[in-house]
Amino acid sequence: MNAEIISVGTELLMGQIVNSDAAFIAKQLTGLGIDSYFQTVVGDNPGKIKEVIKIAESRSDLLIFTGGLGPTQDDLTKQTVADHLGEELVMDRTGLMHIRQWFERSGRSMTQNNERQALVFRDGIVFPNPIGQALGTYIEKNEKGYLLLPGPPRELEQMFRQSVTPFLSDKYEDQQVILSKTLRFFGIGESTLTTLLDEMIRNQTNPTIAPYAGKYEVTLRITANAATEAVCEKLVDETKAEILAIVGEHHYGDGDESSLAEVVGKKLLESKSSLSAAESLTGGLFQSELVKVPGISEVFAGGIVSYQAEAKQRVLGVPEHVIETYGMVSPECAVAMAECARELFDTDLAISFTGVAGPDQMENKPAGTVWIALSKKNGPTAVQGFRFSRDRLGNREQTVLQGFDMIRRHLMDSDLER
Repeated sequence: MNAEIISVGTELLMGQIVNSDAAFIAKQLTGLGIDSYFQTVVGDNPGKIKEVIKIAESRSDLLIFTGGLGPTQDDLTKQTVADHLGEELVMDRTGLMHIRQWFERSGRSMTQNNERQALVFRDGIVFPNPIGQALGTYIEKNEKGYLLLPGPPRELEQMFRQSVTPFLSDKYEDQQVILSKTLRFFGIGESTLTTLLDEMIRNQTNPTIAPYAGKYEVTLRITANAATEAVCEKLVDETKAEILAIVGEHHYGDGDESSLAEVVGKKLLESKSSLSAAESLTGGLFQSELVKVPGISEVFAGGIVSYQAEAKQRVLGVPEHVIETYGMVSPECAVAMAECARELFDTDLAISFTGVAGPDQMENKPAGTVWIALSKKNGPTAVQGFRFSRDRLGNREQTVLQGFDMIRRHLMDSDLER
């Protein structure tokens, strides 16, 4: 069994809307063990839609359509698919009543064209829309399945989870299970990572390993297929262990949702390590990312943004001779900032950022010159220098991520010592 996702909407082709529906459906299909090799976007044109249907029928068993089920004149998906198949559309009375009740509750008058959203295949299956109006519908013909779903992401996702997933699970219960796990890495480029894992990638069979370059990081997706989920998990876990034996120091977490800031925040909470911050070029960006972590107030005491030399001296307490002797863009200044912040807030750790975000030079240092220091209550202050080559915002973002990674590595080393 393989499926093809056909997204209908001229607004998608024009870039006015991001096609999040296809990404969601593809992920759900993977979990159901249904292969998906093709995704197509087509405008609101009956002739073009029919062309796409014919191509999809030649290579796929299940055609999943999203969008074009609404009340307006350009919502033509149901009518076009029905015409192509020679099938009749009928009004679903339950769905029509739901639409009428929705308009009554909202105090709006219902126009006749809204009734089109209750049309379904006469000999098909109906999927209710609990939070919207357009019904989903499914029909089989000539050993092909045709599944039509609404375009608004919230409606599609709820309909899929509540109705479509159980339907597909029952219908294709003999499919093999497909399980994926995403490993996330920071501080190593995609080319270096794949070079180190070259032998594993070249010899992959099941599971498969796929690298992806993200924004300032790299991810590896491990995908296994087997008769049961337990077997898949075993295959994935074994492959993960092999990978981490080679590049484990750069691995910071698993999953598509977790960020480096979230991982570090949770590690700080788990270890009960208090933290403070002193920021110059990053302008509070580090603290802004950190406080997105729920419960972080238990360990994050606070921070200071000190751009100018006077603020570093009077507010943070950096000795005047440090700035006069070494300048603000220096390892000595970074160390002093971190140590002053730790003493000021009385925390276990304190991190500092100083440097040149750009686009101009500062203290004869080129844009992208950065120093980060991590002060520890029971250990020496660590300091690292970097040269980034992005724009002003990119240099700041990458600086913040390097800071989170310094904290992550320190907490990992502390765990090993314990």
